[in-house]
This record gives sequence, structure tokens and C-alpha cells, in this order.
Amino acid sequence: MKALARFWVIPVVLVAWELIARAVEDTDFPPPTTIVARMYELWFSGPVSRLFLTDDALENLLPSLARMFSGWVLAAVLGIVAGVLLGRSRTATDYVDPLIEFGRAIPPPLLLPVFIVLFQASLPMMLAAIVFGVIWPVLLNSIDGVRAVDRTYTETAVVFNLSKQQYLRLVVLPAASPKIFAGLRLSLSLALILMVISELFGSTDGIGYQLLQAQRSFDGAGVWAAIVLLGVLGYLVNSLFVLVERRLLVWHRQATRNAT
Repeated sequence: MKALARFWVIPVVLVAWELIARAVEDTDFPPPTTIVARMYELWFSGPVSRLFLTDDALENLLPSLARMFSGWVLAAVLGIVAGVLLGRSRTATDYVDPLIEFGRAIPPPLLLPVFIVLFQASLPMMLAAIVFGVIWPVLLNSIDGVRAVDRTYTETAVVFNLSKQQYLRLVVLPAASPKIFAGLRLSLSLALILMVISELFGSTDGIGYQLLQAQRSFDGAGVWAAIVLLGVLGYLVNSLFVLVERRLLVWHRQATRNAT
């Protein structure tokens, strides 16, 4: 009941939105009931055998999710590997730190024309845009996590004469995992945003492409349907990630409670 009580503001906002939109009667600002009806028509009015997904849903939603998770996983692997290596070598970090600061300061959408020239309007172009924008929080949090390993753990590893591989697997990665997961969580929302932006420029399917088509055809309800869908997807993906994070880092929460 306490968890449900936190969502009391949602129906209040929806009711206010409904009343204001019906009073204004603007096609570019439809009421929530119209948006939900459009969402149902576009994506969730299919047969039961396909979990109510329509042809548009299969042709646009699934490819978008595949691009988002593919780019996110690739950026996560690259960011964690590079972050662990740089975190263990302060000298190497000092050399590449100007490049990291320069790269993460560039807004990823500005590089879309460059990626289009390099890869054309294709899947590699969209993945490159997602990876470039997503990798920075993973990389920086991985570096900070490795550097923040408690000295007691390091001394214990020396006492037990652990090899480099054992030290990395049993000490460094577990100790750095809370910060690594924080970077992964932040990068997941960025992956959703960059997936949509890249589809606006170089795709013939996907949620971003469908959003662009709705805008071009002056389908206000369709535009809002895509926006609401992206918000719902972002909330669901983040909630699932938090559940996984809590399962994997239960030891960290218990250690924090014991320390306090």
C-alpha cells in the first residue's frame, strides 16, 4: 500500500491533463484518453497469438529495442574493460584523461552527420551513435570504482598471495561493482534517447522513425503516443535494471547496513 500511495500524483495529473486538453481542443495537445486509444490502435490491437502486438509493433518496437540493447551492451563491455584497465594504471589515465574529457563533452547528436558519412544510414551508424553517447558514464564510473578499492582488500590479497587474475576477479570487480552498476543504470536511459535520435536520421523503421512519420502526417495523437511509449519503456527498463542490481549487489547493501 505504501508503494501504491507514492503514485497518487499520476491520476491527478492525468485527470487535469484530460480536462485541460478537452477545454483547449487543440489537435497538437490531445487528451490522455485519445493518446491511449491511438497507442492501442497502433501497437496493441493485434491477435492474442502475438501477445496483442500489431504489425506496426513488430516492425518498429522490436527493432528499436534490439538496437538500444545491442548498443548498450557493446558500450558496457567496452567501458568496463577500458575502465578497469585505466583504473589500475594512474599513469595511463593521466595520458588519456584529456581525450576522455574532450570526448564526453561532445554532444552525441552532433556526430550523427559524421557517423552517416562513415557508415551511411544503416545499423552500424545507429549503433555507433548509441555507443559513443553511452560509454562515458560506464567508463568513468568503472575508473572511479577501481581506484576506490579499499586498501584493506588490497593488503589482504597480498597476504593470500593472489595472482593478478584472482585479484581482479575476487577483489577489484566486486569492490568496484556498485559504481559500475551506477554507470550502467545512467547509460541505459541515454541509450534509449540516442536510439530514438539515431532513428530520426537514419532508419526506415523503429519508434523514432514512426514518431517522425506521425509528425510529417500531422498526426498529433500519434506523436504523443510515441512519446508516452518511450516514457513507459524507459520506466520499465529502469525498474527491471534496479531489480537485477538489487539482486546482484545484495551483499553491498548488507555491508553498508552493518557498517552503519
